[in-house]
Amino acid sequence: MDAQGRGRADDIDPADQWVLNPNTGEYEMRLPPSAPQSGVPGPRKPPASDTDPSALGSTQPLGRSAAPGRARPETPGRAVPPPRRRRGAPAPEEPLPGRRGRRPAKKAAKGKKVLLWTGGVMAFVLVAGAGAAYFYIEHLNSNIASVSDDGASTGGFEKDKAINILLIGTDKRTGAGNEKYGDAGSVGHADTTILLHVSKDRSNATALSIPRDLIVDIPDCPTTQEDGSQKVIPGTPQTRFNTSLGQDDRTPSCTMRTVTELTGVKPDNFMVADFNAVKTLTSAVGGVEVCLGKDIDDPDSHLKLSKGNHTIEGEQALAFVRTRHSVGFGGDLSRIGLQQQFLSALMRKLKDNDTLTSPSKMLDLAEAGTKALTVDSQLSSIGKLKDLGLELGKLNTKNLTFATTPVIDNPAEKVPTTVVLNDSSAPQVFDMIKNDVSFTAVKDKKKKEAAAVAARLKGTKSAASEVRVRIMNGGAVAGSAQETLSWLQVEEGVTKSENAGNAPAELAKTTLEYAPDQADQARRLADIMGLPGSALKPGESVENAQGVPAMTLTLGKDFKGAGASQTTPAKAPADVDKSTADKVECAE
Repeated sequence: MDAQGRGRADDIDPADQWVLNPNTGEYEMRLPPSAPQSGVPGPRKPPASDTDPSALGSTQPLGRSAAPGRARPETPGRAVPPPRRRRGAPAPEEPLPGRRGRRPAKKAAKGKKVLLWTGGVMAFVLVAGAGAAYFYIEHLNSNIASVSDDGASTGGFEKDKAINILLIGTDKRTGAGNEKYGDAGSVGHADTTILLHVSKDRSNATALSIPRDLIVDIPDCPTTQEDGSQKVIPGTPQTRFNTSLGQDDRTPSCTMRTVTELTGVKPDNFMVADFNAVKTLTSAVGGVEVCLGKDIDDPDSHLKLSKGNHTIEGEQALAFVRTRHSVGFGGDLSRIGLQQQFLSALMRKLKDNDTLTSPSKMLDLAEAGTKALTVDSQLSSIGKLKDLGLELGKLNTKNLTFATTPVIDNPAEKVPTTVVLNDSSAPQVFDMIKNDVSFTAVKDKKKKEAAAVAARLKGTKSAASEVRVRIMNGGAVAGSAQETLSWLQVEEGVTKSENAGNAPAELAKTTLEYAPDQADQARRLADIMGLPGSALKPGESVENAQGVPAMTLTLGKDFKGAGASQTTPAKAPADVDKSTADKVECAE
């Protein structure tokens, strides 16, 4: 544009420097090779109007004088002749018919104005939107009710680790219409409890239901009271699990401690839902579809539905998850199965495109979820809940398994009203969760990896008397290294072993590190101790107290004690009730 204003290109009208490009349909500026600039303007054209911007710029810009010695003074009444062409210079091209000298400049100015307006409007929208989003997020944050975890959790889930969330459904009757269900004075026991384990790689998850009538030991529970004071609530041995919440002013942190005592799994976070949560969340997604294998008319839960498929929400959804006398054997275990079917249906609805692509449903979910749930202090912001939601959203429903803690009727009762752990299968289920083992079929890649690890155990084995090992405590119970040493030497004949004290750092899992030429010894020790292939770590040997190369056995937090197998089961016991969230089941 500078060349235009100065009359560059000598004898060519600046307007003629704009040429239509037939390939693009746009005007482009074409400048000829540099030449001495002329300060003589071309012939004046009367402006179309006083305000026509297309006429501006066809004369020499205001405030800019012609180059010295080049200007031709204008004489009144005499037209200024056109500039002379240089000798040998080609004649200028004729202007295209109907083309005005400055039309392209007008187009450029208009384009810039549009950009300015658009940018200004967009900036306003973004600022306004950011402000609205900020206030809405603050509104959602204000919806969230939280209580302290009192040190009972791991400190919160992490994105690069397995996740364990404790979901607690209470029987507290607060909220409109809930008093009609009886027991209006309930303090809110742990009526429905699920330990949700999400694998480290997010490929699978297990939702383990814990029966409310399971007999457990509730440990001492430090709690933060409503006035901020601290109180240690004494534990109760051999009592119902549901009294871990509400009873004696126990908070959700007490339920967390009870679950840790029972399963060996320490939850990362907890969420507590009451009757209102079921009603509002199902309404927010437009209802969930459930299936009944028979007609149900339960006056206690107020559920009345015919056989077949139904879409339920609100009060009807609450009645569905509360009914027990009309399904199965009419007890709490039958109701657990019904609740798992309901949660499977809710998961499918949450993952459905009709939900994910509906802004109104997503907003309703955010509103209902933040109002309906009470969470621990580590989850008390919409940002943290969003991060957790993103992690859970990576799951495929076909790899989400619902299972129930294996139990049997309490043999101490003539007419059983409570249950106790099934010692033959419950420990196996807990071990699978602790060791991040899927209850569903794993992908081919994971199968190959598992096979490669298992291969470390195959091959020749040294005699026990030839095994040379140093034993270190890396997080196991105090005294475990000495106990293991005595057991290996006295019971198993591993006499070339020694107690090497505490490890430099704690380990989550027990490991056996060995040099390549010690593989035979490693396989023998793994066989004696029941170590899985994943515990064997090829590496380097370390000299023992006698200066002789030896393997290093580090007892991790998962160590179960001398003589106890350390191998984690690869699949759930056959007698465990389980189902996956992708399958529709009909309640009988």
